[in-house]
Amino acid sequence: MKLEIIISGFGGQGVLSMGKILAYAGLMEGKEVTWMPAYGPEQRGGTANVTVIVSDEPISSPILSRYDTAIVLNQPSLDKFQPKVKPGGSIIYDSFGILDKPSRTDVDVFHINAMETAAELKMMKCFNMFVLGGLLKVHPIVSLESVMKALRKTLPERHHDLLPVNEQAIIKGEELIVKE
Repeated sequence: MKLEIIISGFGGQGVLSMGKILAYAGLMEGKEVTWMPAYGPEQRGGTANVTVIVSDEPISSPILSRYDTAIVLNQPSLDKFQPKVKPGGSIIYDSFGILDKPSRTDVDVFHINAMETAAELKMMKCFNMFVLGGLLKVHPIVSLESVMKALRKTLPERHHDLLPVNEQAIIKGEELIVKE
């Protein structure tokens, strides 16, 4: 099993931390992982993306030009990464940030109303966890238990009171994702 993922959106959406948590969860399960972030100098508000590879076998390079899965959280990210998804791969997008939906017919397309749901439930700081839950529903590459352990390790201790809310967001994200 090997999954090559690009996660992309605006800075401040939790793109990099979502990738970090996914990679950390893979490490906790004894998998081979890479986490390669990229962002502009403006960070918050600018575009940010992270490449994550989770594999049962050694990974030859963290640098990719094509992806198995693209998670796109805004239109510029969709425009940039939609053509780079391998045929038979998948695109996951948040309905809030996309004006022109994915047009590929040779990939599986999933949408998730993460932003809308996060706002309704007053859980905006957990937006990225809704999206991560959607990814794990489509591609269960790590367990929820490992993700929660990764969250506990990566979140500062002063924010550990937010762990149950993050877990709720992941579970809700699994419910929200829909194949088009």
